[in-house]
Amino acid sequence: MSKNERLNDELMHELAMVVNREVGIPDVLITVTYVDCSPDLKQARVGFSVLPENQTGSASRRLQGLTGQIAGILRSRLNWRRFPHLIWEFDPTEKEAGKIERLIAGIDDAED
Repeated sequence: MSKNERLNDELMHELAMVVNREVGIPDVLITVTYVDCSPDLKQARVGFSVLPENQTGSASRRLQGLTGQIAGILRSRLNWRRFPHLIWEFDPTEKEAGKIERLIAGIDDAED
């Protein structure tokens, strides 16, 4: 595993914990799905998914608004020399997987 992959994994783990504690939206689950740090650690693209899906906009605005606070918490936990700017990106993978599962279930129901 490369250094960048280890940094991505470490940041993803810490981000998941902080997001679950700090980004409180009642009845909404925000999941950090990936982290991709640039090699120079100037920025990190952070993928997230939201359940229920109709709360994606609210969750995105909340994450954007708390970016500075989240970064501050992470800086103190990780003690990295350089800390990347966090760029939040909605990850539609789970939404697409749900569509595929419903399509497959529909095919299975039609065959019975």
